[in-house]
Amino acid sequence: MIDRHEPDGGGPRVSVDLSHHTGLPQTAISNILDGIIRWTGYATSWFCWFFLVAIIVVNVGMRYFFGEGRIYFEEAQAFVYALGFLIGLSFCVQNDSHIRIDIFHDRFTPRAKAWIDFFGILFLLIPYVLVILIYSPSMISYSLQVTERSASPGGLGFPFYTIWKSFMFAGYALLLVAAVSRLIRASALLFGGRHLGRDTRE
Repeated sequence: MIDRHEPDGGGPRVSVDLSHHTGLPQTAISNILDGIIRWTGYATSWFCWFFLVAIIVVNVGMRYFFGEGRIYFEEAQAFVYALGFLIGLSFCVQNDSHIRIDIFHDRFTPRAKAWIDFFGILFLLIPYVLVILIYSPSMISYSLQVTERSASPGGLGFPFYTIWKSFMFAGYALLLVAAVSRLIRASALLFGGRHLGRDTRE
């Protein structure tokens, strides 16, 4: 448990429980990779919020003021949600803000947590991401060849479904970058002779 407050000392002091986080040292390479993930995450967040609010406002306005609804607005809303989740995966891995369901994790030492991250990323996360990255290009190519479009009347047409599937590839590529960065940081703690007794995330 740590306390966070405003830099000038005048703001409220807020207690934040970071016991489930695995504090890991930074390296030159991980700083570069983390910077890419953070920048992409923040940019995507603004993009998604702006377009999601705009789509919802327009859709609701047309429904209640003009008595008309548009299926393509509903599908576009789902696509923006999907984009946020796909990019958010890498952001959560990078800053260790994903949900852990291991009830024993909080009781482990920082070094034991680093071992869990190391083996989990190396043998579970990275192989899974590689499978998606290997097989998704063929799915994107097929979608492009058949000019895939919505099966619902009035839904989104070509090439929106192909673009969405391309976002899936991009999201998992970023997830691989985040996984490699976190693997490097875990390795720095385990094999670099550096011990970390507290969370160093900003």
